[in-house]
Amino acid sequence: MTIYDLLIIGGGPAGLAAAIYGGRGKLKTAVIEKGMPGGQAATTNELENYPGFGKGFTGPDIMQKWLAQAQAFDAEILYDDVLEYRLKGDIKEVKGMTGTVYQAKSIILANGSEPRILGIPGEKEFRGRGVSYCATCDAAFFKDLKVTVIGNGDTAIDEAQYLTKFAQEVTIIVRRPYKQLRANKRSVESAYANPKIKWVWESVPVEVKGDQVVTSLLVQNTATGEISEITCDGVFFFVGMLPRTELFVDQLDHNEQNYIITDEKMATNIDGVFAAGDLREKYLRQVITAANDGAIAAYAAEKYLAQKEENSVK
Repeated sequence: MTIYDLLIIGGGPAGLAAAIYGGRGKLKTAVIEKGMPGGQAATTNELENYPGFGKGFTGPDIMQKWLAQAQAFDAEILYDDVLEYRLKGDIKEVKGMTGTVYQAKSIILANGSEPRILGIPGEKEFRGRGVSYCATCDAAFFKDLKVTVIGNGDTAIDEAQYLTKFAQEVTIIVRRPYKQLRANKRSVESAYANPKIKWVWESVPVEVKGDQVVTSLLVQNTATGEISEITCDGVFFFVGMLPRTELFVDQLDHNEQNYIITDEKMATNIDGVFAAGDLREKYLRQVITAANDGAIAAYAAEKYLAQKEENSVK
């Protein structure tokens, strides 16, 4: 059985950056990815705040370059979904959905995060039939139709703008009072100037309605309690993210939200286990900080392995 020097779980920005550094450091490196490499960045149309890449560069394009660079340094990409983690001991083991058990001397957890589910009536029932959590993935299905967007952060506002390239009308449902958004000022000003975007303030979604597909959204005004119905063909939820740590969080130090706690070297409380990217407790979760985490984690793993080898020959 192959024993990798470095095994990376997740092929998003943190994982691919770690793979580049691990491969370049001459570690036998592999990335386990269950889907398309690139993570959320690969479903983001524009990454205009990533240094060196302005307008005209898409998330998928940039992530493909990172993937090619990692493979150029001999990092392997293994397509599987990890179902079980054994992180303690000198040799770490993870078991994939394919039944394969992967072994490694060090491991970087870069599983990322996933959309938060509100759990309102109709949300689950109409997922894939009008309910979506990814504009880049599904916007083309709503060409010349009306959609609603739930949320008021950077992701919600940016994705709403992207949807206007396809949809006839985009209505943003905002829990906060009039013009009190969490998104960055530039995105907000651009959204206000977009004639296809409408706003519903001080309101929360209470039910997604439809037949075979979504036909409307019920929203409640938080000030008056009044419930109104918005006719639409799709509902996009952007209400936050949750770390994908449920399968191993009990083995590692974590905070109340189950984000993994690391030191400045991305090291966890278990020797040889590092965490990088959106699943880590941190101040800012962006592609640039994920890349930073991945680079540091791989470098720290290299030093960890070198120290172990040095100690073994003493």
